[in-house]
Amino acid sequence: MIAALQARPDLWRFVKFLFVGVLNTIFGFLAYAFFLRVVGLPWQWALAVSYVIGVLWNFGTHGKIVFQTEGFGRLPLYILAYASLFFLNKLALKAAIGAGLSDLWAQALLVLPMAMVAFILVSLALTGRLPFGGKEKPDAH
Repeated sequence: MIAALQARPDLWRFVKFLFVGVLNTIFGFLAYAFFLRVVGLPWQWALAVSYVIGVLWNFGTHGKIVFQTEGFGRLPLYILAYASLFFLNKLALKAAIGAGLSDLWAQALLVLPMAMVAFILVSLALTGRLPFGGKEKPDAH
C-alpha cells in the first residue's frame, strides 16, 4: 500500500501531511492549553504565543518530512501562510466563544477546519503551488 501511495507523489505528500499534521496539531494545542491554563494567559495571548512557537516547529516538520525543503528560503512565505491562518483562527475562535463555547472547547472544535486550510496554505508556501495542482516551481526545493 505504501508503494502505491509513493507512486503518486501528491497523494503520498498529503498522507505524510496528515500524519505530521496530527503531531503538529497536538503540539500546537498543548502549547495553547499550557499558556492558557498553566501560565494563565488570556485566550488571545495563549493563541498568539502558541502560534509563534508552532510556526517554527511546523516549518521544521513540514519542510523536512512532508515537502523536503532545505534551508530557510521559504520561511517568509510560510510565516505569511500561518499569519493568515492565525487571523482566520482568531476570528473563528472569537465567534465560537461568543456563541457560548468555552475557550478551550472552541479551539478544539476548530482544529480540523484550520488543519484543512493549513494544508492549502502550506502547500502554496513550500512548493509554490496548490496541492494536486500541477508541477512544482523549480525553486521549491
